[in-house]
Amino acid sequence: MQRYFVEPEQLNEEGVVLTGDDAHHAVRVMRMESGDEFIVSDGQTRAALAVIRGVTAGRVEAGIQTWLPMSGEPLWSVTIAQSLPKGDKMELVIQKGTEIGAVAFVPFESDRMIVQYDGKKEAKRLERWRKIAKEAAEQAHRSRIPAVEPVMTWRKLMSSIAMYDLVLFCYEKEGGAGGAGLRDAILAYRERSGLTQIDNKELKVLLIVGPEGGFTEREAAEAEAAGAVIVGLGKRILRTETAAMVGLACIMYESGEMGGV
Repeated sequence: MQRYFVEPEQLNEEGVVLTGDDAHHAVRVMRMESGDEFIVSDGQTRAALAVIRGVTAGRVEAGIQTWLPMSGEPLWSVTIAQSLPKGDKMELVIQKGTEIGAVAFVPFESDRMIVQYDGKKEAKRLERWRKIAKEAAEQAHRSRIPAVEPVMTWRKLMSSIAMYDLVLFCYEKEGGAGGAGLRDAILAYRERSGLTQIDNKELKVLLIVGPEGGFTEREAAEAEAAGAVIVGLGKRILRTETAAMVGLACIMYESGEMGGV
């Protein structure tokens, strides 16, 4: 069933009103009409099954049929910090990362990034990224839209590490024989914290992924000094957008998101 996210003030006991792109999508793309149902959420505390009462130009009015639980969110809150990749790769990271379960995305600048960051285009690009996150969250039936933060400097990213329970820094030099893997880091964290797979709990995790050229040794050293755990993602060299998805999927599996915990 189609899901839409709206601003909190649009959703109340009386019903909900879709406007703008959402109304256009409902009427022109989904061909909805009076009597049709859809799921609506304010992305914060409320979700409901709504039934359409009436459709006019650029406006869909619906009543609340029943309130729904806010489900669809993983127990571990994983933020992907992605060094700015070239082309539309950031859009892919946001779209697929939202589907898999990331709660936020932090694009940042690093030494070897290929793309030339243009602050003048920041607002327009950020708007597009957030729209992609919204559409992906609707498609995946998420309860919340992941946050997409403005581009961050390396220094600011390093200073934010203390906000998380576990920070995983993906570094290709850890992928060879004897290197520490992502799963090793999670298991070590469980042991340190006394967290078993049966007795799970909410965690704030930051996954840091480098650009096409990878991280420098200086960046790896600074990240480790700030509290990050240096990890590899296997023996193969992954594209930057692939690394983000593989790392996130592995974290979701280890958290019990895929079952078995």
